[in-house]
Amino acid sequence: MADPMSAALDIQRRALEEMTDATETAAVLDERLETMGDVEVGQTPADVVYEENKLELLHYDAEAAGIDVPEDEQEKVPILLVFALINKPYILDLQPDRSVVRRLLEAGHDVYMIDWNEPSRLDQHLTLDDYVNRYIENSVDVVRERSGQDAINLLGYCMGGTMSTMYAALNPEKVNALGLLAAGLYFEESGGVLEMWGEEEYYDPAAVTDAVGNVPADFLDVGFALMDPIDNYVTKYVRFAENVDNEEFVKNFARMEQWLDEGIDVAGTTYTQFLEKIYQGNELYENELTLDDEHVDIENIDMPVIQILGEYDHLVPPAASKPFNDVIPSEDTHIIEYSTGHIGLSVSSSTHEDVWPEVAEWFSERSQVEADEAEESVAGDTAEESAEADERDTETAEASPGVETVDGIGPTYAERLQAAGIETVEDLAESDPETVAEAAEAPVGRVKDWFETIE
Repeated sequence: MADPMSAALDIQRRALEEMTDATETAAVLDERLETMGDVEVGQTPADVVYEENKLELLHYDAEAAGIDVPEDEQEKVPILLVFALINKPYILDLQPDRSVVRRLLEAGHDVYMIDWNEPSRLDQHLTLDDYVNRYIENSVDVVRERSGQDAINLLGYCMGGTMSTMYAALNPEKVNALGLLAAGLYFEESGGVLEMWGEEEYYDPAAVTDAVGNVPADFLDVGFALMDPIDNYVTKYVRFAENVDNEEFVKNFARMEQWLDEGIDVAGTTYTQFLEKIYQGNELYENELTLDDEHVDIENIDMPVIQILGEYDHLVPPAASKPFNDVIPSEDTHIIEYSTGHIGLSVSSSTHEDVWPEVAEWFSERSQVEADEAEESVAGDTAEESAEADERDTETAEASPGVETVDGIGPTYAERLQAAGIETVEDLAESDPETVAEAAEAPVGRVKDWFETIE
């Protein structure tokens, strides 16, 4: 039997140790809270090179970021990062040592990224077709024009990966290689919690959007957090308390919390379509998806495809992605499945050591031949064609603003309209929606929006 006096002394000793630890923690807590308020995110310098509605297309500046890559190691085919519509995209540029953007720049890639920003109440009726065939399409064309490449590389994250897949199926000639980072592509008993929660039997997304319009970020955040409530509401705060004296840990924690707190509302119609068509209908995998009556034919995805997956991803488990490679015709597919979760794919220190160098090299190996061909194509433009283009631009500028100045008319639509003789806003106003829709190969409903803009 233990000595009562010894037991009492042991209890007293442990109590004193805990009091000492609590006192030391309290002494640094104010300092750590100040540290949390001072952290910076998205630090890689970038220029906004295109804007449409809320969208901003960012082009990252390697030189301004202090990244010096020899000219002969700089890739000609750029990479366009397409993030999800939920949360801000700086998770791909969280901090210098955990920045996907910087890893790609360091490998010699020319990097662009779409920042969707937050939709307004007026944007609640934006559709998947708007995001894929308007916003992504126009952004791709800007990158193509700026780089002089016929086809560019896409790297989509989560929902952005799913939309990038749709775009690649619709525009295979413009996509050199397709990267999919934790992209949801297959929803037929894939084991994902979101798939089960979103089953048609239990959930009607339209009931939500009919009530609130755009889906609030808080609504989505709580849903995601409840998928792992112990970790999200208890464990991570215990870890914070245990590491509050570690300044680097506190900084990393603060950056992640800032990103999690800055959620983005999702356009209501797009949310409904995504849930009904992709999750509930599994239409992309089944090759039955249409956007504005246009078939998203995955049989067109014959370019190289790489999937980067998290073994412990509870949002988009590997089983919701890997089967897709079996139903596309591409003969060059690759899967990297790493021991991390959904967010860890972009921010964990180990993925930046083990995964992203491999991804960067994969893109490099599949860009060389295409880059050489594109350079020859661009160099083949005749002086006569350039002179005609300059003359046309001058005449257009003198007569009336060009059609590309109209909100919603990006480079692709502008090029088609100009080829049909509709070069200026004045030309557009003098036409009728049906004629313009035929010339631009655009839905009549979208064209009517252009006319409302110029009225």
